[in-house]
Amino acid sequence: MSQSTTYTPPKVWTWDQESGGRFANINRPISGATQDKPLPVGKHSLQLYSMATPNGVKVTIMLEELLAMGIKDAEYDAWLVHIGEGEQFTSGFVSANPNSKIPALMDHSTETPTRVFESGSILMYLAEKFDAFLPTEPSAKAEVLNWLFWQMGAGPYLGGGFGHFYAYAPEKFEYPINRFAMEVKRQLDVLDKQLAERDFIAGADYTIADMAIYPWYGALVQGGLYEAGEFLSVHEYQHVSRWAEEMRARPAVKRAKLVNKVWGDESRQLAERHSAADIDAILSAQ
Repeated sequence: MSQSTTYTPPKVWTWDQESGGRFANINRPISGATQDKPLPVGKHSLQLYSMATPNGVKVTIMLEELLAMGIKDAEYDAWLVHIGEGEQFTSGFVSANPNSKIPALMDHSTETPTRVFESGSILMYLAEKFDAFLPTEPSAKAEVLNWLFWQMGAGPYLGGGFGHFYAYAPEKFEYPINRFAMEVKRQLDVLDKQLAERDFIAGADYTIADMAIYPWYGALVQGGLYEAGEFLSVHEYQHVSRWAEEMRARPAVKRAKLVNKVWGDESRQLAERHSAADIDAILSAQ
C-alpha cells in the first residue's frame, strides 16, 4: 500500500477530468447549473431534495422524529436528487443550494419560500421552527450546537478524507489512509469519552446533535460505512456502539433511513416520500 512515486505539484494547477476516481464524472472546479430543469414541488409546505447519504439521513431523521411527536406541520415531500448522475447541477437545485450539495430544503409556508441548505443549518431551522430537539436555555443550547458544529467540521475528515482514500480513490496510498484513519479514530475516542458520561451526545436529552452525528459515526461503528469497521477497530468504542444501537432502534430513525434510498435491498428502498403511508407500506411488508 506504499506510494511508489513522489508527486511534484506544478506551478499552476489545471483540472484533469480523467482523474478523481469513482466520482470523477460529477466533480469539477466550478459551480453553477449544467442543465435547465426546475425542482418538483409536492403538496406539503416542506420540500426536501436529497439522497440517503449520511448528510441526507440527518434531515429525514429530524422530520420523522417531528412527525412521531405529532407535529403535523412537519409533513414533507422528499424528492430524490441522484448525485451520481449529476442531478445536483440542475438549475432548480442550484437555486435551492448554490453549492450543489444535498440536502436542500424549501419551506413554502413562509411569505416567500425559504431555502435552507447545509444539513446542520436545516436541522437548526427545523428545530427552531417547531421548538423541538434544541433546548432554549443558553448553556444547554450552546452544548448542543457545540456538537452539531463539531460534526459539521469533523465529517469531512471521515467522508472526504478517510472515506475517499480508503474506499473510493482509484489507487490506495499509505500516507493519506494513515493520516485520515488516525484522525477518525481520534474523533471516535472523543465521542466515546463524551458518551461514557451521558446518555446522548449533548447530555441527558436526545437532540439534533445526535441526529447529525449518528448517520456518520453511528453507521461507522455499526459496520455500514465504507466497510471499515475491522480496519478501524470500532469495537474499541463501546460507548459509541451503545449509543448507536439505541439510535438505530428508534422507530423514526428506522423510517428515516428508507427515504431517498436507491441502493441495497430493493424491498427497503424509497426513492420518493410524499406521505407516511409510503414508508408504512415498506415496513408492513417486512
